[in-house]
Amino acid sequence: MAHPNHNPTVSIAPLLKRLSTLDSARQVSAHEIAAAVALVFTNSISPVPFALLLWALHTTGQDHSPEVLAACAASMRGAAAQVNTAALRQVVKQKAKAEGAYRGGLCDIVGTGGDGHNTYNVSTTASILASASLLIAKHGNNSSTSLSGSADLLQHAKPTAPQIAATTARNLPHIYSRTNYAFLYAREWHPGMRFAAATRKEVPVRTIFNLLGPLANPVHDTNLVEARVLGVARCSIGPHFAEALRLSGARKALVVCGEEDLDELSCAGPTRCWYIRESHDKTVVNEDGEEEKEVVIEEFVLTPEDFGLPRHPLSSVHGGKGPGENAEILMKILRNELPRDDPVLHFVLLNTAVLLTLSGICEAESSSVGSRNDGEVLTERGPGGLRWREGLRRARWCVESGEALRQWEGFVAVTNELAG
Repeated sequence: MAHPNHNPTVSIAPLLKRLSTLDSARQVSAHEIAAAVALVFTNSISPVPFALLLWALHTTGQDHSPEVLAACAASMRGAAAQVNTAALRQVVKQKAKAEGAYRGGLCDIVGTGGDGHNTYNVSTTASILASASLLIAKHGNNSSTSLSGSADLLQHAKPTAPQIAATTARNLPHIYSRTNYAFLYAREWHPGMRFAAATRKEVPVRTIFNLLGPLANPVHDTNLVEARVLGVARCSIGPHFAEALRLSGARKALVVCGEEDLDELSCAGPTRCWYIRESHDKTVVNEDGEEEKEVVIEEFVLTPEDFGLPRHPLSSVHGGKGPGENAEILMKILRNELPRDDPVLHFVLLNTAVLLTLSGICEAESSSVGSRNDGEVLTERGPGGLRWREGLRRARWCVESGEALRQWEGFVAVTNELAG
């Protein structure tokens, strides 16, 4: 087999001609586009045709098509490092964290980035907090546009940073044997993306590759990812991502966009949500001829008040001026050193609560977590029929019990051992 750096190039000239006008572009199938995009992962496409492909997808709007997003994300996952599914399934089963409607599967919370607000690293911090109760497979990378990307935050943590490059396909099952948290470093899991880097920098617009990351969690195709929250930077693309997730096989997910075009659940006001869930009463026949519940998309709006929290302006949740300062805030949150009414803490708790609630864990009729351990849960339901206030109660427990810090320290320890 030829080395990836020396693969012969493939011409996509016929495809580019068909993508040259809006009318003809609409006749191009998602499969054809995904096949062309896949060429970059083996360095089988020249820079100029690749740049033209990115530009054509942008100008024709095909890069926002749910079918194209789903197909291209599948190509990206197919080119990623492949975990041993049997080994991963075994360790996930052994963790046995099922509770309520949560079956104990992997969960993720991620944003597209590019919203321009430069807020604190809320989704990354929320993923760590949620690991007190859920198994987390957080997919992320270094920043391309913001002051601090998810990987940048973790790499600056003190006193000891995790070795995030150690969360490889080979090591992942072992990491979960030691902690509920794993950060899947996109740079390590998607090595073929390095062939796209130089051309992407030359294209003067956000391309489909700025959108694929949240859909390309490399363990998605193990069928072990149970729930995910995905933030988008523009409300107009929310429905497209929701449908792309549905087409990709997601059965429990929430796409969110703050009213300010924020790729998180907003602490400042309303957030539009697209809820991907199994229907209560509709069924379909799948490809194997088996009957299963139909997956539907429901739209609603969430506000901080739905969780029992006040609103805070985005200007109050900017965090630090870079990953170093943000990492200091992360550790203060994990050590429960911030005041209970701190705006950044509220912002993080809000997004942690969303993932906890979505997972189904809040559907339990009793709970062993809380300040009194009296088993009481908050049964009030809000938009989408979910227990958002119970999610917030549990999010606070993740911090105040020290359990999130314990999971974080486990991740730091095991990755440093593996790297050493």
